[in-house]
Amino acid sequence: MVLSLVMIGCTNQAKSSKPAEKKDQPLTQVSLILDYLPNTNHTGIYVAEEKGYYQEQGIKLTIVEPGDDTTSIGLLGANKGEFGLSYQEDLTYAAASKQRIPVTAVATVLEHNTSGFVSMKSSHITRPKDFEGKVYAGWQSPSEEAVLKAVMTNDQADYQQLKLVGSSGNAMAGLGKEVDIKWFFEGWDYTQAVMDGYQLDFLPLRKLDKRLDYYTPIILATDKVIKEDPDLVRRFLKATKQGYQYAIDHPEEGANILHKKVPEYDLAFLKKSQAFVSKHYTDDPSKWGEMKQEVWDNYTDFMLENQLITKKIPAKTLYTNEFLSEGK
Repeated sequence: MVLSLVMIGCTNQAKSSKPAEKKDQPLTQVSLILDYLPNTNHTGIYVAEEKGYYQEQGIKLTIVEPGDDTTSIGLLGANKGEFGLSYQEDLTYAAASKQRIPVTAVATVLEHNTSGFVSMKSSHITRPKDFEGKVYAGWQSPSEEAVLKAVMTNDQADYQQLKLVGSSGNAMAGLGKEVDIKWFFEGWDYTQAVMDGYQLDFLPLRKLDKRLDYYTPIILATDKVIKEDPDLVRRFLKATKQGYQYAIDHPEEGANILHKKVPEYDLAFLKKSQAFVSKHYTDDPSKWGEMKQEVWDNYTDFMLENQLITKKIPAKTLYTNEFLSEGK
């Protein structure tokens, strides 16, 4: 597709630009694979779709939800899409595997990790040292155990005194009873629990260990589309950035747009969640999506130190900010 559009930076108001495509030109079909079910992490994407930002960039976007037994990285590796949402942890794992999946992070949705450990206030768990003698319910992955061990060790606690069990999948099930601690995302599980009247304590991971302030979620592009059609990557990210900037400035309308896509969610909850997430997409809306090498190196070092991976992965092979830059 021959474009005469000169790319310009998106404003905080996410004003729409003139259409990139000519009326007689077909839109480029693009698939974006989500990391999970639609939620407020994805609002900017749905806003960009609703407001026509992708169409203005010559793109017809198809949003795909991964199946129960598939991941976005795996599907991208199988050429099932051009873009996908994932996590810094998963991309690092994929890069360290014997058969590297050819994908690269091109933007982060959130600038900081908003997840943390949650407990009932009545449990009086206010620091990792208080995890001793308690029960933690999670998904029992090696990386999860490494995080728990690290934050407890940092607080001079004995990790062996924490009991780990599998989670039922119900966020609040058993919390404060047979289970003392769980891992929540502040803008989703935690927000819902507080709205439901639970009195909770929340320990953000990023405040327990700076290496745990990693990117989650991130937007991936296949190396194939980066190599063969870099302009498409740039146009896709321009539209996506506009969508997130709009959601930052208009959280309530962003929640309404998301609700149209997932009406099964309570609108009041989506508005509350969106009010939080819109403040945490980025510290600077003009730089939404940009990533730092330090963040990639910190978490890679953490994974290597805890034997989650067997070799150091250079940050430059994992991410790029190139397609978020203005001009070109």
